[in-house]
Amino acid sequence: MTWETVIGLEVHVQLNTKSKLFSGASTAFGAEPNAHASLVECAMPGVLPVMNREVVNKAIKLGFALDAKINQKNIFDRKNYFYPDLPKGYQISQLGLPIIEFGKLEIVVGDEVKIINVTRAHIEEDAGKSVHEGLNHATGIDLNRAGTPLLEVVSEPEMRSAVDAVAYAKALHSLVTWLGICNGNMAEGSFRIDANVSVRPVGQEALGTRREIKNLNSFRFLEQAINYEISNQIELIEDGGEVLQATMLFNPDSGETKIMRLKEDAHDYRYFPDPDLLPIIISDEWMTKVRGDMPVLPKQLAQKFTNEYGLSDYDARLLTASRAQAEYFETAAADSQQGKLVANWMNGELAANLNKADLDLAQSPIQAERLAGLVARIADNTLSNKLAKQVFEVMWTDISASADSIIEQQGLKQITDSGAIEAIIDEVLANNAKSVEEYKAGKEKALNALVGQVMKASKGKANPTQAQELMKAKLDALK
Repeated sequence: MTWETVIGLEVHVQLNTKSKLFSGASTAFGAEPNAHASLVECAMPGVLPVMNREVVNKAIKLGFALDAKINQKNIFDRKNYFYPDLPKGYQISQLGLPIIEFGKLEIVVGDEVKIINVTRAHIEEDAGKSVHEGLNHATGIDLNRAGTPLLEVVSEPEMRSAVDAVAYAKALHSLVTWLGICNGNMAEGSFRIDANVSVRPVGQEALGTRREIKNLNSFRFLEQAINYEISNQIELIEDGGEVLQATMLFNPDSGETKIMRLKEDAHDYRYFPDPDLLPIIISDEWMTKVRGDMPVLPKQLAQKFTNEYGLSDYDARLLTASRAQAEYFETAAADSQQGKLVANWMNGELAANLNKADLDLAQSPIQAERLAGLVARIADNTLSNKLAKQVFEVMWTDISASADSIIEQQGLKQITDSGAIEAIIDEVLANNAKSVEEYKAGKEKALNALVGQVMKASKGKANPTQAQELMKAKLDALK
């Protein structure tokens, strides 16, 4: 039997506000346990939640970026369940009237552009954290994270592979960091992914029983967890078993998922409107103000790069994958006036070296201004591509060296003087009579061999285009 995978993602985006959703407590990461737990998070009697307006501003921005419906009236609900790190006995969330509905997110998988619909995004508070290490088999509760503002972004189940899911997660991660509403730090839990996975026979319309894999905090783990769960479900069904709706945990060490608990449905949480919080009413003026504060979106900037610098759609997409990437390109392109060359070097040599060193762009030893200096020397024929790579290697290891200083110190300036190149050619022709005869006999490959000798003799400094043209002219004259 041939199987089809159905995947939907629920992503918890931690909004980068200075204070929590319903209190003035700090959201700063890394404090001592419970240092940022106010009376509100501790659920002390008599305290009331007060809405953080900045949370709504950030949610509206995401709504605009997803081209979604922004509900100008939305309410908070209580999601009731008992867990030690939830002192109130309920979580404040949004069920019936979320702030965002019916959005869409564009993803790129290989050469294919896909649109994934976003069902909703709702505001909710984070829970605390149970701590087990170093407590002599006891469990401690850290409420620093409790009350931190989240946007839970829920996709439609429209992804059909782990590759699709990773592309969607990366696109959303790029978008929320681009908007400046989330720092995107997955290691600190600022961007956490729950994956709903099911399988069904190809051609079947009814969905299979889904399992939700909780709290995946890396794109690699997301892909591994989904692929394991797909294989596990198919094997279970083909062996005559039944997939139970359940909440799953992923073990990065083993690469396996395991059942944490059978899955609850919405009615199990006994949702009802929170009586302590008034509805959020978003005026037209409020919407207009937030729209005015929006940055240029990646798709718009990609179009600008295509129009102004003549970049391909593919290159423009790569350069707008993150705000840092786009800003780096704009700086280097402006300094060098060579947008296409900058794009080639960013997407080629620079990207390859960053990947090899496991660095992101912010950690690059070569900043935009230095890359611009290198590109400028390629554009004015001071450097060939081969020499430029040599200079790049030095720049990578010596963060204080400019392209110009390296060229000067190592004598790497490209030879463009025709007379100097012709002198080298004459010497090569005199020492390679066999190759000359082969060319005369019609073997075109001999030309490349002779040009290669010129480049070797010049230590790579001869302009390769000039060398090719001058060598051909000399050989044709000998026929």
